[in-house]
Amino acid sequence: MSVSDRTSSNLVLESWTYNSSQPASPQNPSTQQPSRPSTPFRKLAIPFRERFAIAPLKPLRQWLDNVKVSTPNQAHTICKRIPSQCPFERDVTLFGRTLFHIPPLCKLNPLYDELVGLRFRALCYLADECGEDISQYC
Repeated sequence: MSVSDRTSSNLVLESWTYNSSQPASPQNPSTQQPSRPSTPFRKLAIPFRERFAIAPLKPLRQWLDNVKVSTPNQAHTICKRIPSQCPFERDVTLFGRTLFHIPPLCKLNPLYDELVGLRFRALCYLADECGEDISQYC
């Protein structure tokens, strides 16, 4: 056995390894399966958005995710209506001095991810299918 056998990655791997070829027995405690983490750790595996999703907006979210961009006019309209940057982000200045900064508030929108995804699909349609220059929308 050398020192390199006891690295942290090998120890972690060894601690989570389960050997299913040997049945666990009270006489041989080394073959028993390690205990599983309690339920609070299992809750961490569920994404935050799914745990606290607003149920009334789920149909609208699904509809926005399933919108297919099929015409250049539709893609142009989507790209014009959905801004690339948050329109609420501002620097409040008075007499040339910045008093405070208003951060982007778009993340507070419960449909933000779906709208950004729709805009991205429209931009991809214009660039890939139509071969248009999309720099005016960036």
